Amino acid sequence: MIDESWGFDPSSAPYEIRFHRANYVLFGRYSDNVNSAPFSPLFQSAGGGQNDLSNTEAKFQFSFKARLWATDDRRWGVWAAYTQQSQWQLYNSDVSRAFRDTNYMPELLVSYKPAIDLGGGFNWNLLSAGFNHQSNGRSDVLSRSWNRLFAEVGVERDSLALSARAWYRLPEDAGTDDNPDITDYYGHGEISALYRWRGNSFAAMARGNLSTGKGAVQLGCFSPPILGPLRGYVQVFSGYGETLIDYNWKQNTIGVGIALSDGF
Repeated sequence: MIDESWGFDPSSAPYEIRFHRANYVLFGRYSDNVNSAPFSPLFQSAGGGQNDLSNTEAKFQFSFKARLWATDDRRWGVWAAYTQQSQWQLYNSDVSRAFRDTNYMPELLVSYKPAIDLGGGFNWNLLSAGFNHQSNGRSDVLSRSWNRLFAEVGVERDSLALSARAWYRLPEDAGTDDNPDITDYYGHGEISALYRWRGNSFAAMARGNLSTGKGAVQLGCFSPPILGPLRGYVQVFSGYGETLIDYNWKQNTIGVGIALSDGF
């Protein structure tokens, strides 16, 4: 699974574009606690109500990476990646069906295949490190952003892949930092798992900050292909930071849609 995702096969093209994180569209995503707080000043200045946001919206994500350089045996590679996630008030005509938040995340990273047998059928097949920037491209009270250095390890056994990523937030000037306490909610790393069974994929992610007791979990279920490469997809999220505008907002959400890739 890791070889397939990162092009570690020596016969793979040295320069290529592949999926990175999961690519999907949730036609309906419901939140039990929609976050209207950042938008309240805008609604009031426009003469709207305190809470004009709908609990049900659409959500989609597309993510890909391009290999810029690789060794002849493909064990080392340099990649540029891009992930974009949007929350869209598609069914809310009161706010002109606006995008509630869009997060942009470019990355530059180096990948390496250790190819170490850990025993018990597990193999350490990925070590990567790099830099990413994540922001929502907004201004004033809605602006959110941060820059990180990160390192990731990935191990696998048969149809199970496990990864752990740790990051360090690069400091920003206190006068311009839109979210100085973001690591209180996102923490300093995350763990992920993906299991494939009979054409289905089951994904899980957990992250958090042990010192604050805040974090999030996300679960996903991908069906076998139902139309070409498209698969049914159900996503459940609980905690803080489903999107940057909600980094310090706790909610439970569930969404249903289709997916093109499961993240590997």
